[in-house]
Amino acid sequence: MTAITLPAARRAVPRLNQLANRALHYLALAAIALITVYPFWWTLITALSSDGDVFSFPPALLPTAPSLANFREAADSIDLLAFYRNSIAITALSVAGTLLVSALAAYPLARMRFPGRKLVFGAILATMILPSEVNFLVNFITVSKLQLTDSYSGVVLPTLAGAVGIFLMKQAFEAVPQDLIDAARVDGAGEWQIFWKIMLPLSRPALAALTILTTVSAWNQYIWPSIVMSSPDKFPLSVGVLYLAGAFSFKTRVVAAGAVLTVLPILIVFLFTQRYFLRGFDGAVK
Repeated sequence: MTAITLPAARRAVPRLNQLANRALHYLALAAIALITVYPFWWTLITALSSDGDVFSFPPALLPTAPSLANFREAADSIDLLAFYRNSIAITALSVAGTLLVSALAAYPLARMRFPGRKLVFGAILATMILPSEVNFLVNFITVSKLQLTDSYSGVVLPTLAGAVGIFLMKQAFEAVPQDLIDAARVDGAGEWQIFWKIMLPLSRPALAALTILTTVSAWNQYIWPSIVMSSPDKFPLSVGVLYLAGAFSFKTRVVAAGAVLTVLPILIVFLFTQRYFLRGFDGAVK
């Protein structure tokens, strides 16, 4: 009897350990998800509530007397459509410019051999350790000298050449088989033809991931547009929604409604495109 039960018990121990480890992993992921989602959930509840203490403790998990009145008041107080148009224009220009600049910079770093290539790439990666605020003064002076202040170009141009985009595209280009490039050269293709007809089509997952990443970043920009722009009719939504705080500083629910209207579009876009985002970064990790 003992000879029969001991092997079964030995097999059961690893399975229990696997189940325990899996349970711990799920608990950790659930805790991280709760911490990440809760700020937006609290803002949404505050925007939907029409009664109760906003800063009560413990905070409410469901809206009190649900109503869309705060959203209507926010829409009546600021020109949401104009701010949305500005955000869409800035985001579209940022995405198009970032894709072009990142791909053009990454191609020679990935497929060409020239002196200082590793040094250049290392310098580009080194910029990732610096916060973006470090560049604000230099960028503002440059934009002012070019007379691009208070314009979409002044907001977009300093953000186009990013280390993340160049790194992502370089990794994607390096994953393209060299035999395919050699065959194209044998057929008489030049570097531009290889770039446009081979490298870019085969790097679509990375391009999709960079598009999503840039869209989220450009849509949520606040500090830089508020520095460069001075005309309220050109403000993106992230800056324009501050008028709610200025006009209704005591109406926290209206400000929360404006914040939800700002975050909700880009959140929906990311939820529907996250698989392309993860697929593009999978190549970069490899």
